[in-house]
Amino acid sequence: MQKEITIGNVTVGRRPFVFIGGPCVIEGRDISLRTAESIARITAGLGIPFIFKSSYDKANRTSISGFRGPGLDEGLAILQQVKGEVGVPVLTDVHSAGEAAAAAEVADVLQVPALLSRQTDILIACGRTGRAVNIKKGQFLSPNDMAHAIRKVESTGNRNILVTERGTSFGYHTLVNDFRAIPIMRDFGYPVVFDATHSVQQPSAMTDRSGGEARFIVPLARAAVAVGVEGVFMEVHPDPARALCDGDNSLPLDELEGVLRTLRRIEEALWTT
Repeated sequence: MQKEITIGNVTVGRRPFVFIGGPCVIEGRDISLRTAESIARITAGLGIPFIFKSSYDKANRTSISGFRGPGLDEGLAILQQVKGEVGVPVLTDVHSAGEAAAAAEVADVLQVPALLSRQTDILIACGRTGRAVNIKKGQFLSPNDMAHAIRKVESTGNRNILVTERGTSFGYHTLVNDFRAIPIMRDFGYPVVFDATHSVQQPSAMTDRSGGEARFIVPLARAAVAVGVEGVFMEVHPDPARALCDGDNSLPLDELEGVLRTLRRIEEALWTT
């Protein structure tokens, strides 16, 4: 039986799907607040629950010169402002076990990045906080392998778990999606989220940074909703061409409302037939 996870004022695991989105990395207070407010207004108008996503640090950059974010203290302060002023739950990445407790003081969801999804210490540290834990499936893992990551979090007594599909490595600089992963991971009993923007990422394809094929974001998101995900994850930016991180695989903010409206229609058709 599918478990429902309550995160602030949002419940993941029932219809409609939950939208998780925001800029890849925190670029500053103003852009974070403006983007969160805009997404909150769009999702409220469509009746879609919303969790704001942005990271205080992106430790897995391709290049030493890649922008990582404002760091733990400043980043969490900005996320706290988003929670307080916009009134939505927030999600952020945790890249080390030592950061989990501090991140949990603010973040409603601690996200274990895909490249760290086998790291026992991080999974256990996040689980011990009692916060919801979103485990992103590693690009190098089969969906069945995610059972082990889930058990690591469960070992702490924490059952507030989400699992996210974000593509599988297919040769150099390319990811593909096997949509069998969604029902396979749903069988573990927890809500499944589809990350439509990281799924179109081209890791390290631009020599010193990752690229992306943003034109495939919407087709993949449509497919995932049709398969039956409980959440859709997208990196959303007001101006992807000027984004400091993952701009090539981000959805422009001004396209979001139309995309979500289409996804809602797909979901409604699926669950009313």
